[in-house]
Amino acid sequence: MAAGYIIAYVDVTDPQQYEEYKVLSSHAMQVHGAEVLVRGGQTGQLEGQWAPTRVVVLKFPSFEAAKAFHDSAEYRAARKAREHAAHMNMIVVEGV
Repeated sequence: MAAGYIIAYVDVTDPQQYEEYKVLSSHAMQVHGAEVLVRGGQTGQLEGQWAPTRVVVLKFPSFEAAKAFHDSAEYRAARKAREHAAHMNMIVVEGV
């Protein structure tokens, strides 16, 4: 079975409020078995207009598991905490 990946790019608008999101999302990741491949860290633009302030890449056992994480009660609580703290763009992709 192919792994599932969640890729997010984030523009944090309220760093203090975003800390609550990080705590809640970390809990959700732990509960749902996410492997954190990228979370924050230095970014550098190579091509195009894409320049997020924060990038996150999570690995799950399957595409379905990644979607289940996003739809879970634990991650819904994290999303609620993030509402006014950041602009989030997120996709789920199936790996090879």
